[in-house]
Formats: sequence, structure tokens, C-alpha cells
Amino acid sequence: MVGSLGKETASAAQDPQERVIVAFGDSLTAGLGVPANESYPARLEQKIKAAGYSYRVVNSGVSGETSAGGLRRVDWILRSRPEIVILELGANDGLRGLDPNQTEKNLSAIIERLQKEGVKIILAGMKMPPNYGKEYTERFEKIFPTLAAHYRLVLIPFFLDGVAAQSNLNQADGIHPTGQGYRIIVDRIWPIIEPLLKK
Repeated sequence: MVGSLGKETASAAQDPQERVIVAFGDSLTAGLGVPANESYPARLEQKIKAAGYSYRVVNSGVSGETSAGGLRRVDWILRSRPEIVILELGANDGLRGLDPNQTEKNLSAIIERLQKEGVKIILAGMKMPPNYGKEYTERFEKIFPTLAAHYRLVLIPFFLDGVAAQSNLNQADGIHPTGQGYRIIVDRIWPIIEPLLKK
């Protein structure tokens, strides 16, 4: 987190005219286990600039972050003055078996705070492994389309689509993508993100 703060300051000094996208999430956003330039926020910024847009993507991922922890960080996120926030939180809640109602409540509070400041939000949907049981996995999965419909958000239906459960695209823990996995994630979410960008 300290390292990413330093990067943010340096990037801001280089070009204060750039619009800001904040990638707000947990270890999947932070890029746990891969070099910083292979994380999805770094790859997304590369893709954005290659397409001719002037945006800086701030990596505000914190490993182990829950929706409750994210809620406590919202004011810090807003200090970057983001035009867009990609909200990727909730997976750690699910892995800990927390009540999906509480996760939804926390995410709602984050969304409302960001919307109050005029931020566009892209919500990243998540799923739980089947060993958590049908009832729990279904309740958890419904959180994201429900919030997207209620708050009229752009939704990434499943953040790890095409990468989850693919051993060759995940690290040894079976949870965190490799650099190539993140490349696929960015390619898949690009058609969702690009329509929100401004030249």
C-alpha cells in the first residue's frame, strides 16, 4: 500500500491533466504474486494508453481486503479524484463465509459514497467455489447484479471469467491469476470499460 501511494504521487506529478481511474479492490486488484507491471491495473493502463486515451490507473488493491475494510478506505480513494472506480471487493467476505447481506450492505455504502462525489462505478462480479454449498454460492453471486441494477452501474458479470479454475492461468494457490491470466482479464473487461472513456 505504501509502495502504491508512492507511485500515485509520482504519476500525478508527471501529468496532472490525466484523468484518473481507481482500481479499488483486494489481492486480485493488487496483483498478489506477480510483478507490478503484470497486475490488471497496470495492464489496463497500458491498453488504455495504446488506444489513445489519457488516463492514469491507480492500483488501490489491498491483499486480504473485505467489503468492510473497503468501506473504511473510501475517503482515501476519493483523494485521487477518480472519474471512474472499478470496484472489485467481496471475494474475501465470501471465502470467510460472511453473511452475503452484510457484504451487500457494505458495498451499497461504498457505491453511495462514490456516487455522491459523481464517480462512475464499474462493479466487478464475483463467484464462490461450489464447495461453499449451493445456497450460499447463489446468494453471494446475486449480490453483484442486484447492486448493479439498483444503482444503475456498469457490471462486469464475473471478474475472473475465462481464468478461474484454469490451472495454467493461475498461481499455485489456485486463486490468484498469473500475469497471463491478468492479460486475459483485461482483454475481457476492455469492451465494458472502453465505452466509458473520453478522449
